[in-house]
Amino acid sequence: MAKVLVIDDESDLLDLVSHHLRGAGFDVVTALRGEEGLELARSEGPDLIILDVMLPDLQGTEILKRLRQNPETASIPVILLTARGEETDRVVGFELGADDYVVKPFSPRELVLRVKAHLRRSEPVENEPEVLVREGIRLDRVRHDVSVDGSLVDLAPLEFRLLAYLMERPGRVLSRGHLLEQVWGEEVFVTDRTVDNHVKRLRAKLGSGAERVETIRGVGYRFRD
Repeated sequence: MAKVLVIDDESDLLDLVSHHLRGAGFDVVTALRGEEGLELARSEGPDLIILDVMLPDLQGTEILKRLRQNPETASIPVILLTARGEETDRVVGFELGADDYVVKPFSPRELVLRVKAHLRRSEPVENEPEVLVREGIRLDRVRHDVSVDGSLVDLAPLEFRLLAYLMERPGRVLSRGHLLEQVWGEEVFVTDRTVDNHVKRLRAKLGSGAERVETIRGVGYRFRD
């Protein structure tokens, strides 16, 4: 049974989301405040976190930063809940390491489907290599870590999946649309700009390995063969 942590200061919404998640077979842990949610993320080890952006003690974006900075919680998928749905807000959320972005009001059933989709993507695929090593970059799916020329690199879950997808297909040019569908998923509403921003952040973190991820002008990206 997968465990989902829901952090939201609206008790009615918290009860509604929890009810639908439990009905779908999930173990649910809840928190009304940000600090409490951070502590539960560390102690409970949830498989996924649903996080409200506006909380009374800590902004959801600050909580997300702390989750990504802590090795114990860095790889947990996070779905942000917010009343603001502008593209700039979504871009900021994704740049901070969010895996999805749901705008209030929303359908609880749709949220449950998104939770299931993200948990499926985080599961290991049969016959998928546990370790990828190319051009000085080593990606370990079991340990969920990446190193460049022997030095560890801290990647958010989406950055990790994006790099893995590129490394699995060296020399192959992948369009932005294809990457959106395969890495983010059809259930997530993002734009080509989101891919560009993630690639930019990925390159910055890869340091000397940045040149391995090449831009193919007017088409997309590829991992240098």
